[in-house]
Amino acid sequence: MKGKGGLIKGIIVGVVLIGLVGGYYYYLTNRTPDKSREEKDVKATAVQEALMRDLDKNYPPTPREVVKYFGQLSQCLIGETYTDGEFEELALQAQRLYDAELVANKTQQQYLEDLKWDINNFKDQEIVISSYTPASSVDVEEFSRDGYKWAKLYCNFSLRKGTYIETNEEVFLLRRDEDGHWKIYGWQPVEQIEN
Repeated sequence: MKGKGGLIKGIIVGVVLIGLVGGYYYYLTNRTPDKSREEKDVKATAVQEALMRDLDKNYPPTPREVVKYFGQLSQCLIGETYTDGEFEELALQAQRLYDAELVANKTQQQYLEDLKWDINNFKDQEIVISSYTPASSVDVEEFSRDGYKWAKLYCNFSLRKGTYIETNEEVFLLRRDEDGHWKIYGWQPVEQIEN
């Protein structure tokens, strides 16, 4: 009898082991890949990152943040590689930061053509924006005039051509719209103001 009981136990252990090996094989062949690991491996380009911001839900809350996002978009337009569709998305995203009066100065087509021309000038000269630094929040000058709230701040743009870097300081004027959003009313190089 002992031989028969040992044989039965051996068969049961063998069946269990075969079941475990088969189950593990089934698990390995039918599991879904870990998407979080795959997503970590795929990195968005600078252009894609700039375009991820939904301005309807996440408009920059301060004048400094508006200029900072404008700098990010400008850096992408002048120094990154993108498709024609991405160019238009970047251009329109930047335009959404502009005051209504600034937007009204040009048709949509003229705005896109002028922007493309400016970008091509930078590219022809092999100039890129290597960095941008808006003034700190405490250096933003806010004031009221003509029934509007205004903000004035400076931003340094470092332009690189090869190994040569030049810093251009721009002054931005922003006006708060009826939704409480700061919009870029205009900007110009500081050197033009001083002359």
